[in-house]
Amino acid sequence: MVILRRIAPGGQAGTRLKQYSNFTGQTLAKTIQQHNHMKHLLLTFLFLSGLQQALRAQNGLPPAGGARAVAMGYAGVTFTDVNSVFTNQAGLAHVENLAVTAYGEQRFLVSEIRSVGLGAALPTSSGVFGLSLHYFGFERYNEQRIGLAYGRKLLEKLSIGAQFLMLNTRIPEYGNKAVFTFEAGALVELLPQLNLGVHLFSPARVQLTEEDDIPTVLRLGVSYLPSDKLSLLAELEKDIDYEARARFGADYRIAEPLFLRLGVATQPTALSFGLGLALPGGLRLDVASSYHQVLGFTPAAGIVWGK
Repeated sequence: MVILRRIAPGGQAGTRLKQYSNFTGQTLAKTIQQHNHMKHLLLTFLFLSGLQQALRAQNGLPPAGGARAVAMGYAGVTFTDVNSVFTNQAGLAHVENLAVTAYGEQRFLVSEIRSVGLGAALPTSSGVFGLSLHYFGFERYNEQRIGLAYGRKLLEKLSIGAQFLMLNTRIPEYGNKAVFTFEAGALVELLPQLNLGVHLFSPARVQLTEEDDIPTVLRLGVSYLPSDKLSLLAELEKDIDYEARARFGADYRIAEPLFLRLGVATQPTALSFGLGLALPGGLRLDVASSYHQVLGFTPAAGIVWGK
């Protein structure tokens, strides 16, 4: 789990790792203690035991594709809007006008554990360029992610994309550690109503510390649009170090400006739901929440603008 990885340089590996693990647990305990005692104990245990999928450190995995993705079980590998800058850059090829997205999550209702993202897409005659920024953590432990993306159509029904990333981990007592990697993906229209997306995060093993690497993550998903009101998504994610995780989501347009979204994910099991509201001027507001049966709710909100 990235949040437990040592970022100090070599020479005192064992000592620094032990100090860092102890520091992380103490920091988290102090941070969460003001909330709920049981949640404090559970979160501390999960951080120290390395249960990655429950507390996703973003430098080890791609972030969510906005609040819309949160509402749909964190699915999004087949997105074709500006949020694809986070999930599968091949989707950027379908963005026709300048677009901007921003969203935030509050993990398990603990205000100090935040996940915030900002993305933009700019179409040109040579393809679509994108920028993504992401922050995860709290004052005494946080991760930043900066990405430059590009997507374009190779064929009428095939698009590809990639993103070059800088991942930085910061702990005030230990300093900063930055590494560089990339991600790439493809999106294929199999049928007029059926799309297939594939995305690979950090395909080359990039060393984060002397003992740990940035994980390689493969995502494969399909989207089915039985009507212009309903979208159904299904995905499978495989981290090289963890069991496969499945995600399922639905997006239904209740009325012209209003969307209802539902989702479910496994490893661990989580339910999610949300709403989207389309406003004049190319503006869309999204609200969502996911629910973990032990740790509780993670609310999210986002805004998307496009010409």
